[in-house]
Amino acid sequence: MPAMRPINDIGLPFMKMHGLGNDFVIVDTRAQAVPITPALARGIGHRQFGVGFDQLAVIESGESDAHLVFYNADGSTSAACGNATRCIARFLMEETGKSDLTLTTERGSLLARDAGNGLTSVNMGHPQLTWHEIPLAEEVDTLELPIEGGPTATGMGNPHCTFFVDKAEAIPLEEFGARYELHPLYPERTNVQVAQITGPDQIRMRVWERGVGITLASGSSSCATAVAAARRGLTGRQVQVDLDGGTIWIDWREDGVWMTGPTAHVFSGTLTPEFLRSLG
Repeated sequence: MPAMRPINDIGLPFMKMHGLGNDFVIVDTRAQAVPITPALARGIGHRQFGVGFDQLAVIESGESDAHLVFYNADGSTSAACGNATRCIARFLMEETGKSDLTLTTERGSLLARDAGNGLTSVNMGHPQLTWHEIPLAEEVDTLELPIEGGPTATGMGNPHCTFFVDKAEAIPLEEFGARYELHPLYPERTNVQVAQITGPDQIRMRVWERGVGITLASGSSSCATAVAAARRGLTGRQVQVDLDGGTIWIDWREDGVWMTGPTAHVFSGTLTPEFLRSLG
């Protein structure tokens, strides 16, 4: 175990990365442990008083290439974050020279690969399709929930609720997402997607993430929506998902749901001791 570091005295190094505008603060604790608390996550995540992020991702040492832990902007935790996993995989590939990695999360063990042309692929594992795995509050048909609009429920290590609509741009996502994130059928809250089939194996999707709000992209939401579309016979199992921040490619294979897309390391910095002390 690395020694705990007194971050209030020496500051906290971090990286700012994003996958299609889904942005992250990433803290590497492999050399020295860092005490991450919900208050610290909320403080760093504030876009005016902190750095700002959709998720805070923590890299820890483990038996695999690395173990990852994720926090939402409200300080809550998430078992999965697909785009952050891809960003960290790209960082570790560049650090180690490897083209294949194994990363562990609360979701389980995830494989990552260099897909060429600057793209990174991650296998997000098998989707959770039964009501108790997702989880839902009661036994219902996950393909078409007893909710107005008949959305589909999918688990990708975190819960998802996908609405298929005629025009994704026409949905008032801020009000719509906030309402369904807290639907009583989802005891752990849910990510909400509005998805429009725009062509053969092509989906236009917008995302509301639990604990965050509207995001420009979401890897796990893209996986969940692709799985839902295939289950409903709207697409095949290989799809292109067009998000507000760009395009990601999803392939639901026998070994799990693979997603492939670009990543960006925007800058590195250090949170000052003064800022960290202000968070208590």
